[in-house]
Amino acid sequence: MTLPSNNALAAALEEYAPQSDAEARDVARLRAMAAEGDLWNRSTPLHMTGSAVVVHPDTARILLRWHERMRCWLQVGGHADVGETHPFDIALREAREETGLPDLVSWPDPAQPVIVHVAIVPVPAGHGEPEHEHGDIRYPLATTRPGAVIPESGSAKVRWFTLDDALMAVPQDSTRETIERVGQMLQPQRPSTPSLA
Repeated sequence: MTLPSNNALAAALEEYAPQSDAEARDVARLRAMAAEGDLWNRSTPLHMTGSAVVVHPDTARILLRWHERMRCWLQVGGHADVGETHPFDIALREAREETGLPDLVSWPDPAQPVIVHVAIVPVPAGHGEPEHEHGDIRYPLATTRPGAVIPESGSAKVRWFTLDDALMAVPQDSTRETIERVGQMLQPQRPSTPSLA
C-alpha cells in the first residue's frame, strides 16, 4: 500500500513513460520503493528531489546553476520542505528560490506540468552527509523575463546558456540527457516537406 506522503509521487511515476532502458529501471525502482517507505525523508540512502530546467523559449536559452558540491553546472532543484509531497511543487519552489524569477510556469503548457526525465543519481559525501542517491524528477519551466534573474546568495552562480553551450557545460550523465530532451522541445516546429513522388 502506498504511503500517504507518497501518493502524489506514485501517481506522477505511474503516469510517466520512461524513454530509455536506464530510465525505465530507475522509474521501476522508485515505484517499488514508494510503497515501502517515505521517499521524501532525506535521511534515507535514497530519497526524492524535484528539479527544473528553466528555459527562455524566445531565445532557446537554458538557465543553469553552478553546484559547488558536485563541481559542475546543473539544473536548479532540491529537497522537499516539510509538508511538501508533490515533485512539481518542489521543483517550482526551488527554481523560484534559486533564480529569483517571479514568473516561472510549467512549459510548454502552463496548465499542465510535464515530467521531462526521471533519474536516480549518486551524490558524494559532504556537508556531514554520507554518500547517497537522489531520485530526481525533472520538469521544464519557462520565464518571459530572463533578465530578472537574482541568485539566491552572493556565492550562487546562475547563467544563461545556449543549448549547445549547456550541453558542453553539464556532466556526461543523466543531466546531459535531460538537457538534450529539453533541447528537442525548444527546437522550432519545421513544416513537413511535401513528397516529390
